[in-house]
Amino acid sequence: MTDFSIVDVSPEHIDSILEIEKLCFSLPWNRSALENQMNAENCLFLAAVDREAVLGYIGLMTVIDEGYISNIAVARQYRRRGVADALIDALVEHTKDSLAFMTLEVRESNAPAVALYEKHGFVTVGTRKNYYENPKENARLMTLFFRPEDRDNADNVN
Repeated sequence: MTDFSIVDVSPEHIDSILEIEKLCFSLPWNRSALENQMNAENCLFLAAVDREAVLGYIGLMTVIDEGYISNIAVARQYRRRGVADALIDALVEHTKDSLAFMTLEVRESNAPAVALYEKHGFVTVGTRKNYYENPKENARLMTLFFRPEDRDNADNVN
Protein backbone atom coordinates (compact mmCIF):
# COMPACT_ATOMS: atom_id res chain seq x y z
CA MET A 1 0.00 0.00 0.00
CA THR A 2 1.60 3.25 -1.10
CA ASP A 3 -1.44 5.41 -1.77
CA PHE A 4 -0.88 7.61 1.26
CA SER A 5 1.11 10.70 2.13
CA ILE A 6 3.07 11.69 5.21
CA VAL A 7 2.04 15.15 6.43
CA ASP A 8 2.45 17.33 9.49
CA VAL A 9 -0.40 16.68 11.89
CA SER A 10 -2.97 19.47 11.89
CA PRO A 11 -6.06 20.15 14.02
CA GLU A 12 -8.37 18.29 11.62
CA HIS A 13 -6.43 15.07 12.31
CA ILE A 14 -6.93 15.11 16.09
CA ASP A 15 -10.23 13.18 16.26
CA SER A 16 -8.86 10.39 14.07
CA ILE A 17 -5.64 10.22 16.07
CA LEU A 18 -7.60 9.99 19.32
CA GLU A 19 -9.59 7.07 17.87
CA ILE A 20 -6.38 5.28 16.89
CA GLU A 21 -5.01 5.95 20.41
CA LYS A 22 -8.08 4.32 21.98
CA LEU A 23 -7.80 1.27 19.77
CA CYS A 24 -4.04 0.80 20.13
CA PHE A 25 -3.17 1.64 23.72
CA SER A 26 -4.42 0.50 27.12
CA LEU A 27 -3.84 4.04 28.46
CA PRO A 28 -4.53 6.33 25.48
CA TRP A 29 -3.73 10.02 25.46
CA ASN A 30 -6.66 12.38 25.92
CA ARG A 31 -7.40 15.38 23.71
CA SER A 32 -5.71 17.87 26.03
CA ALA A 33 -2.47 15.88 26.26
CA LEU A 34 -2.35 15.37 22.50
CA GLU A 35 -3.05 19.03 21.73
CA ASN A 36 -0.44 20.17 24.26
CA GLN A 37 2.20 17.95 22.64
CA MET A 38 1.21 18.96 19.12
CA ASN A 39 1.49 22.65 20.01
CA ALA A 40 4.81 22.39 21.86
CA GLU A 41 7.75 23.98 20.04
CA ASN A 42 9.96 20.97 20.71
CA CYS A 43 7.51 18.39 19.30
CA LEU A 44 6.89 17.08 15.82
CA PHE A 45 3.87 14.96 14.87
CA LEU A 46 3.46 13.36 11.46
CA ALA A 47 0.47 11.48 10.07
CA ALA A 48 0.03 9.00 7.25
CA VAL A 49 -3.11 10.06 5.39
CA ASP A 50 -5.08 8.57 2.51
CA ARG A 51 -7.40 11.24 1.17
CA GLU A 52 -8.99 12.38 4.44
CA ALA A 53 -8.37 9.26 6.55
CA VAL A 54 -5.57 9.12 9.10
CA LEU A 55 -3.93 5.69 8.81
CA GLY A 56 -1.35 6.23 11.54
CA TYR A 57 0.84 8.81 13.22
CA ILE A 58 4.15 9.32 15.00
CA GLY A 59 5.18 11.92 17.56
CA LEU A 60 8.62 13.08 18.62
CA MET A 61 9.71 15.35 21.47
CA THR A 62 13.20 16.85 21.30
CA VAL A 63 15.50 18.14 24.01
CA ILE A 64 18.63 19.79 22.61
CA ASP A 65 19.97 17.04 20.28
CA GLU A 66 18.01 14.11 21.72
CA GLY A 67 14.72 12.82 20.34
CA TYR A 68 12.09 10.81 22.18
CA ILE A 69 9.38 9.07 20.16
CA SER A 70 6.34 9.54 22.36
CA ASN A 71 3.80 7.85 20.11
CA ILE A 72 3.62 5.68 17.05
CA ALA A 73 0.44 3.89 16.08
CA VAL A 74 -1.23 2.58 12.95
CA ALA A 75 -4.93 1.74 12.72
CA ARG A 76 -5.31 -2.03 12.76
CA GLN A 77 -6.75 -2.28 9.24
CA TYR A 78 -3.67 -0.52 7.79
CA ARG A 79 -0.97 -2.52 9.56
CA ARG A 80 1.63 -4.49 7.59
CA ARG A 81 1.16 -2.18 4.61
CA GLY A 82 4.24 0.01 5.04
CA VAL A 83 2.56 2.79 7.02
CA ALA A 84 4.77 2.50 10.12
CA ASP A 85 7.86 2.16 7.91
CA ALA A 86 6.95 5.35 6.05
CA LEU A 87 6.28 7.23 9.30
CA ILE A 88 9.63 6.22 10.79
CA ASP A 89 11.47 7.00 7.54
CA ALA A 90 9.86 10.47 7.35
CA LEU A 91 10.66 11.21 10.99
CA VAL A 92 14.29 10.15 10.52
CA GLU A 93 14.56 12.28 7.38
CA HIS A 94 13.17 15.31 9.27
CA THR A 95 15.54 14.95 12.22
CA LYS A 96 18.74 13.06 11.33
CA ASP A 97 20.79 16.23 10.81
CA SER A 98 19.72 17.88 14.06
CA LEU A 99 19.65 14.96 16.51
CA ALA A 100 22.34 12.70 17.94
CA PHE A 101 19.78 9.95 18.48
CA MET A 102 16.11 9.16 18.96
CA THR A 103 14.79 6.72 21.50
CA LEU A 104 11.52 5.00 22.38
CA GLU A 105 9.99 2.46 24.73
CA VAL A 106 8.18 -0.65 23.54
CA ARG A 107 6.50 -3.47 25.46
CA GLU A 108 8.85 -6.43 25.79
CA SER A 109 6.08 -8.69 24.46
CA ASN A 110 5.47 -6.60 21.32
CA ALA A 111 7.67 -8.66 18.99
CA PRO A 112 6.30 -7.13 15.74
CA ALA A 113 7.12 -3.60 16.95
CA VAL A 114 10.58 -4.64 18.17
CA ALA A 115 11.28 -6.20 14.75
CA LEU A 116 10.07 -3.02 13.01
CA TYR A 117 12.36 -0.82 15.08
CA GLU A 118 15.33 -3.15 14.61
CA LYS A 119 14.72 -3.08 10.85
CA HIS A 120 15.12 0.71 11.03
CA GLY A 121 18.38 0.49 12.97
CA PHE A 122 17.15 0.87 16.54
CA VAL A 123 19.12 -1.11 19.11
CA THR A 124 18.13 -2.17 22.61
CA VAL A 125 19.99 -0.08 25.19
CA GLY A 126 18.10 -0.96 28.36
CA THR A 127 14.94 -1.96 30.17
CA ARG A 128 12.44 0.07 32.17
CA LYS A 129 11.00 -2.23 34.84
CA ASN A 130 7.21 -2.27 35.20
CA TYR A 131 6.92 0.70 32.83
CA TYR A 132 3.54 -0.24 31.36
CA GLU A 133 0.17 -0.68 33.06
CA ASN A 134 -2.83 -2.75 31.94
CA PRO A 135 -1.11 -5.20 31.96
CA LYS A 136 1.99 -4.44 33.99
CA GLU A 137 5.04 -5.07 31.82
CA ASN A 138 8.64 -4.03 31.30
CA ALA A 139 9.57 -1.70 28.46
CA ARG A 140 12.48 -2.29 26.15
CA LEU A 141 14.35 0.99 25.62
CA MET A 142 15.49 1.22 22.00
CA THR A 143 17.62 3.90 20.39
CA LEU A 144 18.54 4.89 16.86
CA PHE A 145 21.93 6.61 16.80
CA PHE A 146 22.73 9.12 14.06
CA ARG A 147 26.39 9.66 14.94
CA PRO A 148 28.90 6.82 15.35
CA GLU A 149 30.41 8.39 18.47
CA ASP A 150 27.01 8.30 20.19
CA ARG A 151 26.52 4.65 19.26
CA ASP A 152 29.84 3.91 20.94
CA ASN A 153 28.59 5.58 24.13
CA ALA A 154 25.20 3.82 24.22
CA ASP A 155 25.47 3.09 27.94
CA ASN A 156 25.01 6.80 28.66
CA VAL A 157 21.49 7.16 27.21
CA ASN A 158 19.43 5.20 29.70
